Amino acid sequence: MPDFDDIGEPSVPFVPDFDTDAQPVVAVASPKKSRLRIRSRLNRQPGRTKKSGPPKRSGAHRTRQHEDELEGSGPAGIAQEPTPDASATDGAAAPVAVPGRYQYVKWWKLLLVVLGVWFGAAPVGLSLFYWWYHTIDKTLTVFVVLAYVVVCTVGGLMLSMVRRRPLIAALSLAVMSGPFASVAAAAPLYGYYYCERASRCLIGVIPY
Repeated sequence: MPDFDDIGEPSVPFVPDFDTDAQPVVAVASPKKSRLRIRSRLNRQPGRTKKSGPPKRSGAHRTRQHEDELEGSGPAGIAQEPTPDASATDGAAAPVAVPGRYQYVKWWKLLLVVLGVWFGAAPVGLSLFYWWYHTIDKTLTVFVVLAYVVVCTVGGLMLSMVRRRPLIAALSLAVMSGPFASVAAAAPLYGYYYCERASRCLIGVIPY
């Protein structure tokens, strides 16, 4: 024991402070809580300055930053592809076909086309019926009528295969209905010839 008699002060017995098992064992804390406790103890020590670090960000700041990052993404957080430069897309631009005409026919144009073809088919029907009625050998006349019907049918089908030409499609309908116009034109002539031998006719062409 040290002797402090020369100083004139009363001596105090020295008692060492050892860590014994008398105190209860503290439960093991999580690593995060342990780090916080050690940091708080270090900060409490005198003469120790707090290390400067990056500023803490609040929850609102982190939320705003997260929203800014999502603005550059597409729906459901999918990142959008970067837009290529204009100089790179000039040479690889795909051509775009723009229709320069109507893709349909107005009703009055269709009516004009059909009537025009029918006016041309009516004299053909009158001529063929007149020839058939006055000739004795009707073989050639029947063959010509058959050829006329075939030409109108095949011509209408070929015209209908033209694409993106509405007027030609309307013309194909008119050509295919040409034999009908010829028969309608020859009907009054047939009624006239029939009424020459009939006793009762209306307007001289419609027997009753």
